[in-house]
Amino acid sequence: MTAAQQGRTGVAVIGLGGAVATTAVAGVEQMRLGSSTTAGLPFAHREDLVPYEALVFGGWDLDADDLAKAAHVHRVLEPAQIEAVAEQMERIRPWPAVADPAWCRNATGTNVVGIGPLRERVAHVRADLRRFRESEGLDRVVVVNLASTEAWPDLTSAVLADLDTFEKGLDADESVITPGMIYCYAAITEGCPYVNFTPSFTDVPALLELADREGVPVAGKDGKTGQTFIKTVLAPAFRSRALQVEGWYSTNILGNRDGMILDDPSSLASKLDTKGSVLDSILGYDVEDHIVRIDYYRPRGDAKEAWDNIDLVGFLGQRMQLKVDFLCRDSILAAPLVLELVRLIAEAHRRGEGGPQEQLGFFFKAPVTQVGKSPEHALHVQERILLDWLDRR
Repeated sequence: MTAAQQGRTGVAVIGLGGAVATTAVAGVEQMRLGSSTTAGLPFAHREDLVPYEALVFGGWDLDADDLAKAAHVHRVLEPAQIEAVAEQMERIRPWPAVADPAWCRNATGTNVVGIGPLRERVAHVRADLRRFRESEGLDRVVVVNLASTEAWPDLTSAVLADLDTFEKGLDADESVITPGMIYCYAAITEGCPYVNFTPSFTDVPALLELADREGVPVAGKDGKTGQTFIKTVLAPAFRSRALQVEGWYSTNILGNRDGMILDDPSSLASKLDTKGSVLDSILGYDVEDHIVRIDYYRPRGDAKEAWDNIDLVGFLGQRMQLKVDFLCRDSILAAPLVLELVRLIAEAHRRGEGGPQEQLGFFFKAPVTQVGKSPEHALHVQERILLDWLDRR
């Protein structure tokens, strides 16, 4: 199938007014004008995927500002870059969001749906997706979670263990069901591929079972953009040279809205879990002194700094150190990966492949797999798995 035959693809974003989403939308609008490069887009050369220009954006946010105004607030892009596509971005305003401050205390806003029974919240999201598909004449809609990080629920709850108990939990308004799970459930039941770019826990067994049953592709979680991206490149190299990692200290400072959300300990715990699970899996042993910190530092804005100190033991027990200081741009790294994920999961949907899309683990810190299966973390292995999948016809 050629790209032209792929049709218009809707992108319904949870957190549409955030820094990553507004950057992604601005990038696509600049592509329409022919004024953007393909830097940062690893699959721009794949003409068999949905064209970037065929993506149509909508979605939910706690703030009702149009996307041009939101982009100016986030200050990721230069004002001139936003103004060049302001007319198009001003037309996009977020829909009222389904949210619950109990799960994300530092995320506030007035553009919200009143908290009601869980089934009503599901019905609201499903109605939004149907309206979006019909009003825009879309061939398919992909739902992407770019919302603020939620606190993790009690993962031992029987409500999350299988689809039958989850359905009963919705009926009983069980408090363990998070807003992120509501969006995920609504997306799958509407037949919309679902991507979780956040650390929030939506890949519970019940929802993976639903995705398998409905034949809807799902992928996630927690986009691998900066420090963990570097970690999954370096750790395999140390393993291949039999250099023992004695300790790995990682710290991050950032001042954007994501950093502010992570200033809440319950949200931070979710993020640290996905960042911290990678290293031991790659090396094949536990690194006792593996420390990961994330600190909100307002002056830095979206210009995140990720600093690593690595202590290594080599031949004859001699110690060495490696230090990495990645002065990165959080949303500039994340936005193109979101666009590629939309194109790739749309391709999985076109091929009729449902359930966890393990080949998309290339993009994530904590890749979603079939229940009971361990994920691959090494970037070079993940890339080969994805390319092999892409080249299959």
